[in-house]
Amino acid sequence: MAIGVFDSGIGGLSVHRALVERMPNSDFVYFADQAHCPIGELSGEDIVDITRQGCIRLFEAGANLVILGCNTACATALRRLQQTWLPGYRRTLDRPVNVIGIIVPTIEAATGLPWEHEAERRGERVEAVDVLGLFATPATAGSRVYEIEIDKRRQDVAVFTEPCSNLARLIEAGAPQEELAAVIGAHVRALSLRIGREPDRAILGCTHYEIVADLFRAALKPGTPLIHQPVAVADAMQRYLGRHPEYDPGHAGCRRFLTTGEPRAQNGHAETFWGGPVRFEAA
Repeated sequence: MAIGVFDSGIGGLSVHRALVERMPNSDFVYFADQAHCPIGELSGEDIVDITRQGCIRLFEAGANLVILGCNTACATALRRLQQTWLPGYRRTLDRPVNVIGIIVPTIEAATGLPWEHEAERRGERVEAVDVLGLFATPATAGSRVYEIEIDKRRQDVAVFTEPCSNLARLIEAGAPQEELAAVIGAHVRALSLRIGREPDRAILGCTHYEIVADLFRAALKPGTPLIHQPVAVADAMQRYLGRHPEYDPGHAGCRRFLTTGEPRAQNGHAETFWGGPVRFEAA
């Protein structure tokens, strides 16, 4: 069996690489729905359907555990799939399968608290002392999942979100570094203007953005800590597999990369991040 990683394009490679580095002997299947990339500007129903079809393809390819390496899919589709689709599909397959996301471990990393923790609300006013900037797709921003869930746990953290329309599309298309730097710089300035100052910390709330994390570091105030989703997800996955031995990740170190788009080598951003050529085969 294997671990499946779903994304609309190359962004999930950031999560995939962290998992491979942490579990080098495990088997992985990566699925990029590049025919629909990016999904962050689609309707909610379309996102749910695209995500479900990607999970089915990964299960068909031998995965028994699928990680949604996409914030938009997690924010919009994950709970719905877990509650209304997965139980029946699991019975159809007659084997243990599951779909999990990347937002929960990211929020745990941002708050320093376990997901089960909720802050006691005593009624007094809390002045937020930690300003957290979130850069995300319009769909993730619209869900407000980060604001809602972080506020449940830490009332001394204020989350400000910057929707980055078209940025994932540019990264996926291999836009020049200079163009990406200009777009990212404009989003950082817009967020800082909305806050009234620069953020104390930042989350790159789209896995595509992790591929150009160096450009975000250059645009943000020097020394601004970034909460890295891939590291948080790899940490959480090791703990999860320790609790759930029924999801065997395999032991042959196999790697497959599937796409609904054109089977080919990926652009220079992906290759630079991955550390070598990445060639997708037809899904």
